[in-house]
Amino acid sequence: MATGEIVTLVITIIFVLDMAVAFLVIFIERKRPAATLAWVSTILALPVIGIVLYCFFSQNIARKKIFKLTEGEDRAMTSSLRKQERSIKNGEFIFSNREADLWKDLILLNQNYGRSYLTQDNDIKIITDGKEMFSDLIEDIRNAEKSVNACYFILKPDEVGKKFIEELTKAAERGVEVRLLIDAMGSKKIWKRHTRNLRRAGGKVAEFFPTLLPIFKTINVRFNYRNHRKITVIDGKIGYIGGFNIAKEYLGLKEKFGYWRDTVIRVTGGAVQDMNMRFFMDWRYASKENVDLSDVFFTPPVTEGESAMQIVSSGPDSKHEKIKRAMMKMITSAAEEVLIQTPYFVPDGPMLESVKMAALSGVKVKIMIPCMPDHIFVYWATYSYAYDIIESGGEIYIYDNGFLHAKTIMVDGEVATIGSTNFDVRSFRLNFEGNAFIYDKDTVKKLRDTFEEDLKSCHQLTKELYDKRSLAIRIKEPVARLITDIL
Repeated sequence: MATGEIVTLVITIIFVLDMAVAFLVIFIERKRPAATLAWVSTILALPVIGIVLYCFFSQNIARKKIFKLTEGEDRAMTSSLRKQERSIKNGEFIFSNREADLWKDLILLNQNYGRSYLTQDNDIKIITDGKEMFSDLIEDIRNAEKSVNACYFILKPDEVGKKFIEELTKAAERGVEVRLLIDAMGSKKIWKRHTRNLRRAGGKVAEFFPTLLPIFKTINVRFNYRNHRKITVIDGKIGYIGGFNIAKEYLGLKEKFGYWRDTVIRVTGGAVQDMNMRFFMDWRYASKENVDLSDVFFTPPVTEGESAMQIVSSGPDSKHEKIKRAMMKMITSAAEEVLIQTPYFVPDGPMLESVKMAALSGVKVKIMIPCMPDHIFVYWATYSYAYDIIESGGEIYIYDNGFLHAKTIMVDGEVATIGSTNFDVRSFRLNFEGNAFIYDKDTVKKLRDTFEEDLKSCHQLTKELYDKRSLAIRIKEPVARLITDIL
């Protein structure tokens, strides 16, 4: 075969392959129109390279039910949930406080979309400093008597990560049942040697969506679908949920970022049972351990306080963007103020319109973002979307005292959400996330007071200041904004 014929054959094969993948994206994957157009354009404009990018960044797992319940487990969960839902709709439910009653529409939304039970006996401690969080967590692990279930997106083998694994190992050695679940990509620097002693002591370790080639941990075809949740449950009585991972930067020990401003809550009460349930559903999928979840369902909750709370989880395995919809409900129902803290502000169309509508209707909207990037493209996209809010009458504040990683929304001093969910498309659609929705004025007041204190370390991004941005930034913004829908 002549050289020209070989070249023609190769080009034809590439063309047919590109068209086949484009057909798959349009007719089989059934993505959103904007994402479909972006991917088809990329595949056709970049032959072969576009297909490789698509394989790494955009497998559709929405049709897969990866967190499965047995018939008995599903019946138990559905029965309790529907009984509570009917009671609320019929006006028979007794709310523990005024805030839960005022926000019963949001509670019902989370019940219908997120299958989230409302607990009203919780005590909540808000922690915003990494060193305090780590100290409390280690102390609770040292006092554990029965079990420690820990799930983190990022665990690094630095001095903080090694200390964490060491304390888990000591707990396992004294007979505590220890389970550690890490995301294979977020925690790619953790190798088996780092958890060898923990496993020898009887602890169990699993990776979420591991790479197909263990010796090449940085090569993972499931680049997008990561377990971004941060949940730890101790003895089924104490739960942690929020934004902190386990590495030295989260304790403010990395010079690049300086002080690390984050938010996590330490919870005791009925919501801990729901956090434990979320952990075990993730664990059962990743580890293949046949855990009987009825032990979690029917464990009597520990009554500790009076705060009402729902634990809501979401992920790309579901067509419903559960946490995003709950956030939109909060924002569009606001009467007075919406306060948001997020490291990334890259909303999709509906979410952006929700925030703009709130601002345009006279609600005081304040959004706090970091002064430095940890992901360059996302940072410049954040800067671009921030201007949309300024134009609508909202206020944008840049946190100058280190890196802001907190993921919180507070509305009208009555309801708040805290968790792993960033205010961006990746968290809304591509990652597995977990958030607490809190209906309690005292807790929200503490969060609001912290927000006001953080404002002292911020400068406001005004229209005048935004208009003075450099040519380089003006070029970066539209490029970064353009690719956000491909992720």
